[in-house]
Amino acid sequence: MISAGEFRNGVTMEYEGEIYVILEFQHVKPGKGAAFVRTKIKNLKTGAVVEKTFRPTEKMPRAHIDRLDMQYLYTDGDLFHFMNTETFDQIAVNASDVGDALKFVKENEMVKILSYEGQVFGIEPPLFVELEITETEPGFAGNTAQGATKPAVVETGASVQVPLFINQGEVIKIDTRTGEYLGRA
Repeated sequence: MISAGEFRNGVTMEYEGEIYVILEFQHVKPGKGAAFVRTKIKNLKTGAVVEKTFRPTEKMPRAHIDRLDMQYLYTDGDLFHFMNTETFDQIAVNASDVGDALKFVKENEMVKILSYEGQVFGIEPPLFVELEITETEPGFAGNTAQGATKPAVVETGASVQVPLFINQGEVIKIDTRTGEYLGRA
C-alpha cells in the first residue's frame, strides 16, 4: 500500500479498479483547511490523463508493472507476435493493446512488453530507431529561409516530416515518442 503523502513521479498504483502512473504531484497546504495532494495521473490501459486530489492519509495498493524485453517477430492479421529471447517463449498481442506503438518498429527489433498480473496492456518501442525512406519527393537544399519540411514514408509505412534535402533511400534517425526526424543515420 502507498499513501498519497508518499507519491512520487513514476509510481504506479491501483485506483478505482484501474492502473495509473503518477505524472505530476504537488503537496498543497492551504492556509485554511486540511492539506491535500494534487496529482496528474495517467491510466496505463486507456492512456487517459486525469487530475485528482487525495488526502495525504489516503492509501491505495501499489501496482507492480512487469517490463519484459521481447523481440517483435511478425504481424498476423490483428495479432502481433513477440518472443522472449532468453526462454524462446512466444506471445501474441491484440492490435488494440498495441495501438500505434509499433509504427516505427521493424520486425526482429527488441521492444518492452508492459504487463500487469499477466495481462499485456502496452508496448514500449526503443526510444530511437533508424529507418530507410521508401518514398518522398526529390528535395533541394538551400531553397528556403527557414527549415522547411516535406512528408516522407519510411520502411515501416509510417509518415514523418523531414527536411527538404533528404532523399529517397537515405536512412534517418527518428524519435519514437514524438515521431520527429532527428538526423541522418
